[in-house]
Amino acid sequence: MIVAIKLVLKEGTAFDVYYLDGVVKRYDILLLAKKFPQLNTLKDRDLFLKGHLLGWSVVQWNDELDISTEDPYYDGIDVTDEYDDIENVIIGYKIKQKRLELNLSQDELAKKVGIDQSDLSKVEKGNANPSIKMIYKIVCGLDSKLSINIE
Repeated sequence: MIVAIKLVLKEGTAFDVYYLDGVVKRYDILLLAKKFPQLNTLKDRDLFLKGHLLGWSVVQWNDELDISTEDPYYDGIDVTDEYDDIENVIIGYKIKQKRLELNLSQDELAKKVGIDQSDLSKVEKGNANPSIKMIYKIVCGLDSKLSINIE
């Protein structure tokens, strides 16, 4: 299953999508404009900048404009090497998913593990570079286990 976990809107009509398997793909939405002329409206920068991930499988701009995240995954350009935060984004995504599965708010989990809610938010968004110690505390607060693989 292809799971998109982060969207980065770029110049023009291009965007990058982070995937749970550790790959980042760049895609220009206008590649589909011949087949779907309505996508030409995304040349409007204000509209384009409204793009967001809807769940893990759709990039959406509004109720009429969206695409499956499979298109960039299979047809996009691999730009993984341009990013150095992929592991942080994946860890943050997995922490958030587990927290939601347990029906905990960020505030509840943060208090449980003794960190600021804002720090937990940064970790979940992949905008922090947490220490292994911090990740371990969070994982323990989720009543889960931390596993590190070196292959």
